[in-house]
Amino acid sequence: MDVAVVMRRERIASAWQPWRWVLADVVPHEDGFGRQPRLLLKDANEERWLHPGFRVELHRGDAEGYYLNVTTPQPCFWVVWRIEEEAALADSPIAVPQTVTLSYHDAGRWLDAQETVEQVPAPPDVVQWMQHFVDEHHVLEAKRRQRPQSFKPLVDRFGSPACVSTEKKFGGGGRG
Repeated sequence: MDVAVVMRRERIASAWQPWRWVLADVVPHEDGFGRQPRLLLKDANEERWLHPGFRVELHRGDAEGYYLNVTTPQPCFWVVWRIEEEAALADSPIAVPQTVTLSYHDAGRWLDAQETVEQVPAPPDVVQWMQHFVDEHHVLEAKRRQRPQSFKPLVDRFGSPACVSTEKKFGGGGRG
């Protein structure tokens, strides 16, 4: 599916940073959007930019990631975005989306890589599309029986054998 990302620049009450960028929405792409980012709204308190032309694909190899997303209370789109300091579009730094996904695993990898990743709720038709894909391609792994903890050898934090004693090693000899 093709989507467009709406980014919002909003004024905040801070002496250090008067503005911040946030993900506003992910919407279905329409032909009238064109292919170039464009300013939708600008006033004293906010700007909204439309970034069209992102393709969201579902891959069989990541069915587990879609399963994790679709089984949450609020399935969502994840968007990776970066600030471009010298964008030809605007006279100040602008947030530019890099990619859009529905995969829980993709989002986790980007977060691990210290990328800026934000999420917005996915609409019901997208959730239904993802659920159909998961039903067709995701195979639940059989849970393995976990060995009782009592059978594991007792080791210290360095992996050396440890022993437990009920004797008091430290402290006084009694009340006095």
